[in-house]
Amino acid sequence: MSAMRRPSGIEVGAWVRFAGQVRAATAVTTTAVTLTDTDGPAVAVELDTLLRGEDFAVVDVPVRQPLSAASLLETFPKTVREKALWWEGHILEVLHGLPPGAEPGTSPRPEYGPDRSLTARQRAKAAELTAAGHKVAAQTVANYRRRYQADGVVGLADHRPVRKKREFGSMDDAVVAAMRQAIAEATDASTRRGTYLLWRTGEILRQTPAGRAVKLPSERTLYRLLDKLTRNTHTFSSATTRRSRAHGASGEFGELAVFAPGEVMQIDSTPLDVLVLLDNGVVGKVELTAMIDVATRSLTAAVLRPTTKSVDASVLLARTVTPEPMRPGWVDALKMSTTAPTLGRCGARTPASRRRGVCGRCTATPTTSPGSGYATTAAGASGCRPSGST
Repeated sequence: MSAMRRPSGIEVGAWVRFAGQVRAATAVTTTAVTLTDTDGPAVAVELDTLLRGEDFAVVDVPVRQPLSAASLLETFPKTVREKALWWEGHILEVLHGLPPGAEPGTSPRPEYGPDRSLTARQRAKAAELTAAGHKVAAQTVANYRRRYQADGVVGLADHRPVRKKREFGSMDDAVVAAMRQAIAEATDASTRRGTYLLWRTGEILRQTPAGRAVKLPSERTLYRLLDKLTRNTHTFSSATTRRSRAHGASGEFGELAVFAPGEVMQIDSTPLDVLVLLDNGVVGKVELTAMIDVATRSLTAAVLRPTTKSVDASVLLARTVTPEPMRPGWVDALKMSTTAPTLGRCGARTPASRRRGVCGRCTATPTTSPGSGYATTAAGASGCRPSGST
């Protein structure tokens, strides 16, 4: 005769029916189970006696809910979140007998009492919701209950609004990959027609055993796929434009947050639409090259050249980090004999006032000078400190 085994449903927190009463199991050992009631004292019952009881049955087993990420629920639309939370309250009442927010000491309603089976409680909830104007079947309540036990409140949400759709629908991935390869092969070749690309797609698929097993869709479907894949690629237009775009920079602009002066500084050049007299006596156009502090939007240095050269970057950097009093020849530049005649009170300024005006120009020590692939964003002046201002 085999030894009597304890049913898997008997555990701490389970509700069992024994001797005409439904009680909760508060302690379980290998030989005894401690049963307690809301009104009476705890009673220790031998496991053999409990299992041989005529009316013994495991009425309810505690359900450990998964800890779902609350942030996932925030990705759903507001109406979907509200409906998921609404369902959670009803499902919790089905599982535990009490809705969320119930006062301590509240007894479950009779249709959700511990003496009712889970199936009976699901039927009662379906009848309750139907009477309230929400036509719900008991099977629907059971489905929501299983989803809640598996995924938490996120399982109750309608995933259709946020469900990712395949970019090319039901099209086989092998067909998409083969057509991409055919389009890439035609980039540096002469301009091809659509019929050639469809033929080349089939040839690429037939080169491998896995590709030969793929069934090509209709020609109309293939042309729709070709239209999507060749959009903005100039596959059927100018070969020069197509090659230029294909071999150019493909990365998108990045963003670089800036907080302090001198943290990020940019150098840029632009031609000026004016004619000036150059040093060699020839009239021509010039280019303005400047260094700009992104955080303060300040122009720290600039040079005018007939043509921008790489050495201009070093000149701008030197002018940016060097205060005026430290530059060679700055005293001679302040002399009246070297300045151009001015009108009004500007010409009557003393050398000391002119020195104060020149020394008031801010300088900065650049930390980063990004390339043209970044879009910089000034993130505010909190925590800013001057970098070598004089």
